[in-house]
Amino acid sequence: MSTSTLFRSIIKQSNRIRRIFLCGDNQSRWIFSTTSVGTQKNSYDGRVLFENYPQIKSSKKSKPRVLITGSFGQLGFGLASLMRKRFGRDNVIMSDIVKPQASVINSGPFAYIDVLDPKSIDSVVVQHGIDWIIHFSALLSSIGEKNVARAIQVNIGGLHNVFEVAHRHNLSIFVPSTIGAFGPESPRNVPTPDFCVQRPKTIYGISKVHAELLGEYFHHKNKLDFRSLRLPGIISADSQPGGGTTDYAVDIFHHAYQNGSYECYLKADTRLPMMFIDDCLRSIIEFMETPEELLAQRTYNIHAIDFTPNELAQAIRQYVPNFEIKFNPDSRQSIARNDWNWKPQYNLNRLCQAMFVKISQMKGFSKHIDPNALETAIQDQQILMEINKLDSVNDDRQHAIVSN
Repeated sequence: MSTSTLFRSIIKQSNRIRRIFLCGDNQSRWIFSTTSVGTQKNSYDGRVLFENYPQIKSSKKSKPRVLITGSFGQLGFGLASLMRKRFGRDNVIMSDIVKPQASVINSGPFAYIDVLDPKSIDSVVVQHGIDWIIHFSALLSSIGEKNVARAIQVNIGGLHNVFEVAHRHNLSIFVPSTIGAFGPESPRNVPTPDFCVQRPKTIYGISKVHAELLGEYFHHKNKLDFRSLRLPGIISADSQPGGGTTDYAVDIFHHAYQNGSYECYLKADTRLPMMFIDDCLRSIIEFMETPEELLAQRTYNIHAIDFTPNELAQAIRQYVPNFEIKFNPDSRQSIARNDWNWKPQYNLNRLCQAMFVKISQMKGFSKHIDPNALETAIQDQQILMEINKLDSVNDDRQHAIVSN
């Protein structure tokens, strides 16, 4: 089968994938068609299902106005871009405590916010009519350990200020948690249970457990729409490692591409959960769009893939055949699927494809890369992008039907 024929087949099948939000008199639920490529058995027509359910209009605006704090970090730029495509350019306000570059100003609304100053948060919320707050402002694990007092100020004090503003104005708030919220006594199996012993040993992890519990408190006492995901290590090509234990999984790709080798600070068999950034950003939006009555809890573990440094090195050798890795360990040594149908798109092989395609676009030719493997990766990524575009169009159409 030629690439073009395969592409048309995949596109045709992807149109069968319908995600419909069905509203009943007493309950709401997500329905997914499960037709696989080349198979029509047990398929469902979402349009027919939708017509059989009464439609209700949401009491909230169909396109929320979103404030992202700490938006100059690893996730902020990408999430702002994705949300602006979905909700509109002027409906997503980026914010941080540093002066933005011209490209940020030109991309959409920006506001200066110091999360230690509650008045600055409150002012932006009122001026822009904010509905959601995505609270990214925090000092990461290894950085926080070097400045514990500052980490307590930002990660805990800043969080309190954001919670108070969200409560005062009846906002929905998302605060990312992390696998760093677990400690040595936590279960070692992957994926880790949502409810278990945590007891982290870093100020970053402690602050995240604090955020989870305080969010639960505000939800039960004041009905605050608090939501949190315990994110695994996030892998992206266009951001530099920021001081987390899982950062090796970003750094290794750049070293493999440029040098053909890497020295890893973890043991070869250290298994950690990871997620490609595209899956991460999509999961946050899907989670925030899920009707509150469908959520059985306020904080979820979210699982995509997991691997060891040794397994990642083996996968990288598909693209860098002579890749060498040296291990020098140091001290850095899912219910979500049921409630809101989270499904990752990136396994280990697709993760390697995406990373090397993006790095090659950023850095150009590398003598270490197998050109045939890279060309195949580029083609596969183009097909995935086209499928995602079609799925996005279908989502927008169904979203418009529900809103009307």
